Amino acid sequence: MVNQVKKIVIFTLAMTGRGAAAKLSEMRTTAPAAPGLRPVSDPAGRHYLFDGRPTAAPPLPAGLYLVATPIGNLRDVTVRALEVLAAADLVACEDTRVTRKLLDRYGIATPLSAYHEHNAAQARPRLLARLGEGAAIALVSDAGTPLVSDPGYKLVREARAAGASVTAVPGPSAVLAALTLSGLPSDRFFFEGFLPAKEAARRARIAELKRIPATLVLFETGARIAASLADLAAGLGAREAALCRELTKLHEEVRRGDLVTLAQEASQASEPRGEMVIVVAPPDRQAEVTAIDLDSLLRQALGRVSVKEAVAEVAAVTGTPRRDVYQRALALDKERGHGR
Repeated sequence: MVNQVKKIVIFTLAMTGRGAAAKLSEMRTTAPAAPGLRPVSDPAGRHYLFDGRPTAAPPLPAGLYLVATPIGNLRDVTVRALEVLAAADLVACEDTRVTRKLLDRYGIATPLSAYHEHNAAQARPRLLARLGEGAAIALVSDAGTPLVSDPGYKLVREARAAGASVTAVPGPSAVLAALTLSGLPSDRFFFEGFLPAKEAARRARIAELKRIPATLVLFETGARIAASLADLAAGLGAREAALCRELTKLHEEVRRGDLVTLAQEASQASEPRGEMVIVVAPPDRQAEVTAIDLDSLLRQALGRVSVKEAVAEVAAVTGTPRRDVYQRALALDKERGHGR
């Protein structure tokens, strides 16, 4: 009896350790497939560890699954994400080493295939071919929601064009986490992603972002954070902002202040590691939109569209009351008429 108990304890420990995926690969599940589902009679890629216990993943219909993964804390993964990752025939990911850590943590043995901006043109046809054969493929990024700053949207477009089913499995997002932590207006926001790496292009892009009447959310790397904050401060002024790093991790940090102050602090600090999120408050249109700016935008719009359309366009871009824009547009249109 004692020996039997020992065997059970040893087996349980083995199943919950680093060798869980290997142990699960020895198991077999034979379940009848429901209509539209692939039959399940293959190895442990159909199982995952939940609270340390092996759990069978439900059969998965063929198609492409866009699975959000943790942005730092591996416990942020959803149960549905685990089920899809375990039941899929293949997981397409940016870096197989990064995704393997997540799968190992939850005892998932699904094969991995690299899909990133450098190999997308070659890898995409192979993934589409697998979908055409009736495979279930999970697409993940290194962290967060796929298709945000990665080439996944091209795969989605071509999969849909080929008639494949595409399903979102939502979850963690660095964009939304930073936006909510920043304390800045969240009713309207604009996600910019990464600013250009070259200084001239970066400053030109910031000049364009200046007119957007919404909170700005940007990604940046540790190597470029000081330069980007300096250019943002120069281009946008002392707008309120937040710098978020290590989100959901042990050393999560959110620094709040105006852009000028954050830029000064970054210039004096050592280079941080990893990627960060910058959140910038929307512009104060009453202070930033001058009469010259308004006239310039209206003249450009009036050269292309009617007065009514020009007013709607400029009011939306600047946030200036439509009544004020309309009065100025009438005056400029009248000037144009006298000049003919």
